[in-house]
Amino acid sequence: MPKLQPKQLEAQRAGDNGKTLRDDGGLFGRVRAKADGTVSISFYYRYRFDGKLKDYACGTWPRESLSKIRTTRDAAKLLVKQHIDPSSHQKVAKQDAKDAVTARLAEIERQKSEALTFQDLFDTWLLDGVRRADGNAELKRSFNADVLPKLGKKQIKELTEHDLRGVLRAIVTRGANRTAVVMRNNLTQMFVWAEKRQPWRKLLVDGNPMDLIEIEKVVSTDYDMNNRRERLLAEEEIRELHDIFQRMQAAYDAAPKKRTAAQPVEKTTQCAIWIMLATLCRVGETSKARWEHINFDTGEWFIPQDDTKGKRSELTVFLSDFALDQFRQLYKLTGHSEWCFPAKNREGHVCEKSISKQVGDRQCRFKKGKDGNPRKPMKRRRHDDTLVLANGKNGAWTPHDMRRTGATMMQSLGIALDIIDRCQNHVLEGSKVRRHYLHHDYAPEKREAWRLLGEQLTLILSASTHNKAPQQSSQREAPSRSH
Repeated sequence: MPKLQPKQLEAQRAGDNGKTLRDDGGLFGRVRAKADGTVSISFYYRYRFDGKLKDYACGTWPRESLSKIRTTRDAAKLLVKQHIDPSSHQKVAKQDAKDAVTARLAEIERQKSEALTFQDLFDTWLLDGVRRADGNAELKRSFNADVLPKLGKKQIKELTEHDLRGVLRAIVTRGANRTAVVMRNNLTQMFVWAEKRQPWRKLLVDGNPMDLIEIEKVVSTDYDMNNRRERLLAEEEIRELHDIFQRMQAAYDAAPKKRTAAQPVEKTTQCAIWIMLATLCRVGETSKARWEHINFDTGEWFIPQDDTKGKRSELTVFLSDFALDQFRQLYKLTGHSEWCFPAKNREGHVCEKSISKQVGDRQCRFKKGKDGNPRKPMKRRRHDDTLVLANGKNGAWTPHDMRRTGATMMQSLGIALDIIDRCQNHVLEGSKVRRHYLHHDYAPEKREAWRLLGEQLTLILSASTHNKAPQQSSQREAPSRSH
């Protein structure tokens, strides 16, 4: 049989669709015409194997040249001579190639997993493993400050307990024991999540490194692991604080150049401190207060459940005359806003940490930097000791200490402990059955407790040795409100 020539192939037209062309050596082709008139020819090698006729695809012209197609046919003929089925051989070759690609991809993935870092784990955990009420903002801030700069690029497979312990010790060195304990808890949560999931589980070849860290041996020897802060403000310190506020305001008012004069503590912050002392409310609850929840007629402050710690339960605070006066002073400053403590440069309430930062920045002698040395002045932040009380002999004080101080003052006034707990919105002990059937809200008892505390605070501050600074004049008066 004569061999096909390229010109014969080129001569095929759409009307030849289905036509069979034959070449020597068992090679034949079928003419295929597409709708657009394009012609191609699929070539097959016909052979007999195990008593059966079979066709083996050798290529398609013009995608492959006739010469290449014949070469493929010759290779198939050789396999037949070797008693190897070309079709089966082709399937095996394809599978081998596929297996080789799969193995290579697996190796690439393994190498990629082997190179995963602490930063990769943290990012994945934030995305899939943890969801805090603040949108994980505090987690991001604390890890970016203390952990990621040191361990971010460290591969997980190389991470050890010593690396993690070193981070915690660096935090303790600057005197932040509580921060170290909180970071230990966060790291533990992250690694517990990781060791249950791939690829992290494979990378933790020696187990969870946090299991080997005993935080009691990392924090300072004198640190109370129960975090029972005991700081109270004595009556003398309460009067001293009041005098400091008055003195700073008077000095600022008398200064000829306000731009260069020392700024007093913001009046809104002063009101917040006295309100927390008089109501036993937390910093977060105070920061989120809305004017719609303050009823000046009945002297009540309603705190929604979502604004309480842990969203435990709503609370109605019965405001004493002392506390009510602070809210009236505050209304003159922020009554134009829906918030009692509005943020300055954004919508919403002031940051929950703002009040604490303002108080802490004015007690700089107690602040330490990351290196354990006294903290350097921070940009756009105060850096002085103007709010240090009793010359610092009792240590630093925080806004949260006002809650403890007020509760202790209630106790000294003979108020029952369970009433104080209710004023603080604590979760009370007792069986679920008791809580289910007993629904007295103790409103009269709580109202009396807050009234007595307010009278005591008025008595303490009336003994101040400084005259009361003049209040800022304003035409805005506290309205009648109900919730």
